[in-house]
Amino acid sequence: MPITATPAALTHFKTLIGNNFGIKIGVQTKGCSGLAYTMTYAEQKEPYDEEIVLDGVRLLIDPKALLFIIGTSIDYESTPFSEGFVFQNPNEKGKCGCGKSFHI
Repeated sequence: MPITATPAALTHFKTLIGNNFGIKIGVQTKGCSGLAYTMTYAEQKEPYDEEIVLDGVRLLIDPKALLFIIGTSIDYESTPFSEGFVFQNPNEKGKCGCGKSFHI
């Protein structure tokens, strides 16, 4: 399986998806380390998207991002000062100081 998600992440995905088809995960050139994760609502599966269904949650992976995120686990963390999705990617060689971007 290209990516996995924790129960906390799946619960939060379910609340976000609502009536949408699913969530599309990708990467884009951004930040001081070079790449950043992206997540958008998906209205349909594009021809080359990798589709994963975890506990009823449809996650689509942009084909351009697949090699960068194989083996990634997505979690959802909530602290008194912040909350959000956290990506644990075994392919990362490093992150920027703020943790918003990474490099392979």
